[in-house]
Amino acid sequence: MNKAKKFIIGIVASISIAVSVGFQSDFFEIAKQIDIYTTLFKELNMNYIDEVNPSKLTNNAVNHMLQNLDPYTRYYDEQGVEDARITSTGEYGGIGALSKFKNKTLTIKEIFKNSAAEKAGLKSGDKILKIDEIIVKDYDEKGVSALLNGLPNSKVKLLIERQNKELNVEVTRAKVEINPVPFYTMLDDEVGYISFIKFNEKASSEVKKAFLELKEDGMKKLIIDVRSNPGGLLLEAVKISNFFIQKDKIVVTTKAKIEKWSNTFKTKNTPLDLEMPITILVNDRSASASEILAGSLQDYDRAVIVGERSFGKGLVQRYRPLSYGTQLKVTISKYYTPSGRCIQELDYTNRDDKGNIPKFSDAGRKTYKTEIGRTVYGGGGILPDIEVKKPKTTETTETLLKSDAFFNYITNYFYENPSISNPEVFNLKGSDFELLKDYLKNHHKDFETKTEVDFKKAKSKAKSESLDNNLNKVFDELLTKIQSEKLKELYKNKDEILHKLTEEIVKRYYYHEGVYKQKAVFDPTIKKAVSILNNSNKYNSILKN
Repeated sequence: MNKAKKFIIGIVASISIAVSVGFQSDFFEIAKQIDIYTTLFKELNMNYIDEVNPSKLTNNAVNHMLQNLDPYTRYYDEQGVEDARITSTGEYGGIGALSKFKNKTLTIKEIFKNSAAEKAGLKSGDKILKIDEIIVKDYDEKGVSALLNGLPNSKVKLLIERQNKELNVEVTRAKVEINPVPFYTMLDDEVGYISFIKFNEKASSEVKKAFLELKEDGMKKLIIDVRSNPGGLLLEAVKISNFFIQKDKIVVTTKAKIEKWSNTFKTKNTPLDLEMPITILVNDRSASASEILAGSLQDYDRAVIVGERSFGKGLVQRYRPLSYGTQLKVTISKYYTPSGRCIQELDYTNRDDKGNIPKFSDAGRKTYKTEIGRTVYGGGGILPDIEVKKPKTTETTETLLKSDAFFNYITNYFYENPSISNPEVFNLKGSDFELLKDYLKNHHKDFETKTEVDFKKAKSKAKSESLDNNLNKVFDELLTKIQSEKLKELYKNKDEILHKLTEEIVKRYYYHEGVYKQKAVFDPTIKKAVSILNNSNKYNSILKN
């Protein structure tokens, strides 16, 4: 054997030994940590002075461990597995209402049209006090949800409180289906509009159905609205992209640590249409599969993207079964658009010592080229071809829109106004903003900013340390000033607040369908998309830029 062969064999042997040692080292470290946890868990359960809940301990330990990764890698117990199934299939048995559980109170947030809840006469704002013989305040949020859901055609008795009166209501549960395409219509003689809220198992078939019906109605131009669409199933995004681009085109590529999970997904079918002008509407809550759809059609110069920069979720998850009916949803890969872009924004791997997550776009966004040579950008989501900018939403506005005060104002409006105009006409004005602000002046406790909460804690701390004797008046004056400034701050987002208030009021009378009808007339981003589609020179100049 010559020296060259001996040298090569030596190198290969060294590599094999290194890989083997590395693998054994990793395996030993994993086994060691599992053994430590097992023995600690056993000692706690046997020797801790009070009774412990093994399931709760495990859930807390697992969830705390996963918090150090990305927010999409999650552990599901048996109930969580069922919730995940509902999310992907888009159907379940229940009363057909959304609710919130806060301060031991279960309040109905929204009633679905034609649902069991609507047929039973339930209304948004109703407080559920009892479910059958179970007192709601004695349960936690998951327990309450389980009590409301059940097999179709089964009955559930509810004791509710509505406008300070108690009522008994019996609801016959029904199959609840979540349609990923809740609304589509013709906006004018030529422009069709499809609102698209989720990439579940029915997504591509429902989009196809809407498209074909609109085409029969004379559609020659199309708006696809994926604003606030959080994504879902990757394969559904591939199928929908295929409706508008040629067969055998790459839609998305995934790159994983495990080779078998690295894939290139191509279009497999004959498209529905290759010529129709298309705009896709996105905002800062359009994520994942929504970005795959928008990114692929942008990379092939097949659609004009309109709106705000999208969320920037370039990660792919897969469910992995665990023991005893539990499962793990784990991030397995990153995905890349046809031009090679990864649009992931948050760099979860490189948190700083304080837990802050850096953004990939902070280091500068790399440039890529579309099929005909237009410049597009990686990192930080999909940048629209036409941006529709709005003022930055302040923390105070975010707090308001999530507050009980905002929700209760809408409930009061509903009961004070037996009817409102048709959605295509109804639109709140500046005077309505002032009425909301007047209401908030008298309901500060239902709309508290972080500053107010922390300030009250400081006052309580001063009292506990007996330092408040001469401070109460000063504290009250400062709190009044803070609350005054809080209301002034809302003017920065006056239009956004009015838009959300209009939407929520319309929803009480006309359900989600009414909200879409109202948006079709008044929404500035939709109006912008229509103007681009109806100006062929403008549309073509964007795609050829």
